[in-house]
Amino acid sequence: MVNAGSSSLKLRLLDGDDSLLADEDLPAAADGFEEGAAGSIVGRLDAVDAVGHRFVHGGPRLRGPARLDAELEDYLRTLVDLAPLHQPRALAGVALIRRLLPSVPSVACVDTAFHATLPGAAATYAVPAEWRERYGVRRYGFHGLSHAYAARRAAELLARRVDELRTVTCHLGAGASLAAVRFGASVDTTMGFTPMEGVVMATRSGSVDPGMLLWLQERAGLTAAAMTDALDRRSGVLALAGTADMREVLRAAGGGAPDACLALDVYVHRLRAAVAAMAAAMDGLDALVFTGGVGEHAAGVRSAAGGGLGFLGVAVDEPRNRAVQGDADVSTPGARVRTLVVRAREDLEIARQVRAVLRDEMS
Repeated sequence: MVNAGSSSLKLRLLDGDDSLLADEDLPAAADGFEEGAAGSIVGRLDAVDAVGHRFVHGGPRLRGPARLDAELEDYLRTLVDLAPLHQPRALAGVALIRRLLPSVPSVACVDTAFHATLPGAAATYAVPAEWRERYGVRRYGFHGLSHAYAARRAAELLARRVDELRTVTCHLGAGASLAAVRFGASVDTTMGFTPMEGVVMATRSGSVDPGMLLWLQERAGLTAAAMTDALDRRSGVLALAGTADMREVLRAAGGGAPDACLALDVYVHRLRAAVAAMAAAMDGLDALVFTGGVGEHAAGVRSAAGGGLGFLGVAVDEPRNRAVQGDADVSTPGARVRTLVVRAREDLEIARQVRAVLRDEMS
C-alpha cells in the first residue's frame, strides 16, 4: 500500500491474510520522493504482487478502485487543483513505484469513491446550474477508505452484517469528517467539494458562513490565497486554543484554561450536531464509531460527544471508555446504540480493493 501524504510516503506490505509484514515512512523531497531511499526500502520487501495507491480525489468519474494506466493517470492529473496538497504527491508515488516495480500491477484506491453513493439531496449544492454543470461543483466527501473500513469493522465487532446496520463513522484526526453509512453505503457526509467543509478540525475551520468570507474579502482586502491559508492552516482548534494537539487541549481544559475550554466546547458542539445530522439522514442509528488519531485516543472527546447524544440512544460507559485499547465497544450494557472505537486501517481497505480489482480482471 502506498499512501502519499503532503509530507511523507507511507509504505505498507500486507500478506494474503492481512498481516502487516513491513511498515516504512519516507519523507517527501522538494519534487516528489527520493528514489534512492525508496529503492532501498522496496528492495527489502519480499515478493510484492500488487500495489494499491491511495488518492484523495477521484472526481466525478472514478467511483471505485481501478487499475492504473496512462489514461487514468492523465485523468487523475486533471484533479490536482481540487486536492493540491495530496494529488501531486500521489501521482509522484505512482511514478516512483512504476520505476522501481515496473512489472507489478498498480490500483488507484480513491477516498471520494466511497461517497459516490450519496443521493442527489446530499450531494447537490443549491447554487446556480452553471456552477454545477460547467465546473462540477458538488459534494464529494473524503476519508472514504477510512469510513468504509470503520463501518465494516464495526459490524464485525457487533457480530452483525454491515448491510443491516445504520452507522455513523467519525474519522477524527488532523482532518475530520463523519459519514452516514446506511446498510453499507454512504448516504451523507460532512466534507463537501473540498476537505474544508464540515466539523471543526485541527487547523481547518470546518463550515463557516460564506457571507462572512465575502465580507472579509471586501472589508479586509483578503486575497483568495490569504483566505485559503487562514481557513486551512490557521483556523480550527489551533485558532481557538493556540495548539492543534487535542491531547494538549484536553489537558489544558482539565485545568480550566479558558481558551482550551472554549476550543473543546466548540469542537464537541459541532461534532454532536454532525452526528445527529448523519443519523437523521438514515432515519435512525444503530452504531456510532470513533476512529482516527483523536477518535481512537481522546477518551474525553468521546465522552463529551456521547454525553450529549442520549436522545439518540447513545450511552458511553466511562470505565470502558477510559481503559480502551484497540478496537472495542465502549457502550453501557443496555445502550440501544452501540458506541465503538476502531483503529484506523486504511491499508486493509486498500488491500481489499486491490484484490477485488485483480480478481475481477481474472474472472
